[in-house]
Amino acid sequence: MAKVSCRKAFTSTLEEIAAHDQSIYMVCTDSRGSVTASNFAKKLPNQFIEVGIAEQNAVGIAAGLASVGNNVFVAGPACFLTARSYEQIKVDVAYNRLNVKIVGVSAGVSYGPLGGTHTALHDFAGMRALPNIQIFAPSDHVQTAFITKYLANNYGPAYMRTGRGDVEGVYPQNEGFDIHKAKMVQDGTHATIIACGEMVYLAKMAAEGLAAEGIFVRVLDMFCLKPFDKDAIIKAARETKAILTIEEHSIHGGLGELVCATVSQFCPVPVKIMGFPDEEYKIGSSPELFKYYGFTPKGIAHNVKKLVNNDFIY
Repeated sequence: MAKVSCRKAFTSTLEEIAAHDQSIYMVCTDSRGSVTASNFAKKLPNQFIEVGIAEQNAVGIAAGLASVGNNVFVAGPACFLTARSYEQIKVDVAYNRLNVKIVGVSAGVSYGPLGGTHTALHDFAGMRALPNIQIFAPSDHVQTAFITKYLANNYGPAYMRTGRGDVEGVYPQNEGFDIHKAKMVQDGTHATIIACGEMVYLAKMAAEGLAAEGIFVRVLDMFCLKPFDKDAIIKAARETKAILTIEEHSIHGGLGELVCATVSQFCPVPVKIMGFPDEEYKIGSSPELFKYYGFTPKGIAHNVKKLVNNDFIY
C-alpha cells in the first residue's frame, strides 16, 4: 500500500463534505500548511476562518459558531491546541456539549527536531479527563477518512489527532469500521498487542515477524480511546493472558493506563505499557525517536517475547 498522510486525508475528506454542507466550518491557527488546508480555504472561503497563532481564540470562535448551529472543525498543531487552549476546550466545548471537533495534527513527536515545546505526548491524558468528548487516533489515511466522515455527520465534541508525515497503510481502501469498537488487525492466542495511531502498523509488522517464530499475537487497533471498547480488552485478557500496549504518548494517562485500569478491575493479567517515559525527551526526527525508544517491530517483538515468557520484573 502507498504511504499517505493522515492530515491530508482529513482535509481532503472534509473539503468534499463541506462543499455540500454550508454548516461545516474549518478554523485554523496559522496552520494552513500543517493542516494542508490551502485548497479548502481557496475553494470554500466563506467556510474557512484563519485566526493566526491564537489557539484559545480559535476554540472560542469555533464554540461561538457551533452555538448557532454550525458544525465546526478547529485544526492546528496538537501540541498547541491541546495545551494552550485546554481551558477553552474544557469550558466552551466539552462542558457545553457543542458541535466542535478539535483536530490536532503533527501529534506525538512529529515535530521532534523542534524539541519538547512541540511534542504532543500529553493530549490523550488531558482530553480523557474532560466530559462529553470523544477521542480518536487513526492509524492510516483510510481510517482517518472514515472518522472524518463520522465526525462531520454526528453531533458532539470530539478530538482527533494525526501525525505529520506520510504513513504506511494498514487497511485497504473502503475498509469499514465500527466507530466505537476496536478493530482486530489480526488474531492470535499467545498475547495481545493493543495499539493506536501510527503504532498500529509497527504492531502489525512485529506480529507478522513473531508468527514466523511460532508466536501468534492478536493485534487490536484501539483507534477510539473515548468511549473505548472495554469488551475487546477483557476478551483479549481472557483469551491471550498477556497484553502489550503501544502509543505515541506519555506512559501516563493514555492508552496503556486505560487498558491497565480495565484489566485490573475485570480480568487481571500481565500488562506492559510501551510509551514515552517520564523524562525530558530526546530531540530528533520521528524515525530516530521511535528507534531510540524502542518503537520498532524488533523492539515490540522483544517485549512480546518477555511477556510470553513472563520475564518482566514487576
